Amino acid sequence: MKNLQFPLRRFFSLRSTIPATIPKLKFGLNDLEPILSKNLLEYHYGKHHQTYINNLNDIYNQIKEASANNDVHKVALLQSGLRFNLGGHVNHALYWENLAPSKQGGGQLPESNSPLTLAITQKWGSYENFIAEFNKRTASIQGSGWGWLGYDTVSKTLRMFELGNQEMPEWNSIVPLLTIDVWEHAYYLDYQNLRVKYLTEIWKIIDWKVVEQRYREATKQ
Repeated sequence: MKNLQFPLRRFFSLRSTIPATIPKLKFGLNDLEPILSKNLLEYHYGKHHQTYINNLNDIYNQIKEASANNDVHKVALLQSGLRFNLGGHVNHALYWENLAPSKQGGGQLPESNSPLTLAITQKWGSYENFIAEFNKRTASIQGSGWGWLGYDTVSKTLRMFELGNQEMPEWNSIVPLLTIDVWEHAYYLDYQNLRVKYLTEIWKIIDWKVVEQRYREATKQ
């Protein structure tokens, strides 16, 4: 897969580039410890994410073959699996991108006068308020899903939202800025059933430089 410079361009490329390949991490598997262990990353990145990619490529090939044979019924049956595994790939790629160990700036908030800081404080009052609301909403997701921060290009404001399973933020007006995975495989090996604790700790390795870059690109600042 072509490694595009900007995360948002890469987001749209991820949704359209098949065969897909797993993105290379910018950190080692043990670099996110003690927040996320090497053992967890080996399973989450090396097995779960890779499985979504394997399934995605396999289903895509089946669709190509069915299309060549004019098997419209089979093509239709494969669509839900294609969407699910594409979402699993795209969402995870964005998630890995917005994580970083502390030695690479993980957990370090943007400057107080940065465009993202001004937007967050205008809407939520402070980063503390934003994180508290994000955690409350994301922790309440029933079953598996993702917490998101996005930029609405129509209203020109930030939006917080949640999506279940492997749904993607596909509204034309919403640009994804930040996502946190709350499928059990994202935290269970380290936090067991303590989703709230995982959500509290994960902010220590959020790469705000990436979130800021996504915001600047979305707003052309």
